[in-house]
Amino acid sequence: MTLADFLLGDRIRCAKTTGLGRLPSRVFAINAVWLELALTGQNLLTWAQRLLLKGELARAKPRRPCFQLLHVAGRITRGARRVHRRIHATWPWAA
Repeated sequence: MTLADFLLGDRIRCAKTTGLGRLPSRVFAINAVWLELALTGQNLLTWAQRLLLKGELARAKPRRPCFQLLHVAGRITRGARRVHRRIHATWPWAA
């Protein structure tokens, strides 16, 4: 098994985690749209990891970056014509 085989298998596992492994219908057209959306999500996550993230998140499996980036303990507040992002100080990834 070569490195390319390993990386391909890893990407397939990640795609299955992001929705490729669960087709929603028995109708081909619906499953085709689902496949396109799942692969688009996989590509967006891969590019975000490569271009925007550093350290452990850049190499993590799909669940961890999605959880840490999308489940933020905070609020968006408005005041003085500005929008502020308030993240709780005890949140593990606040720094």
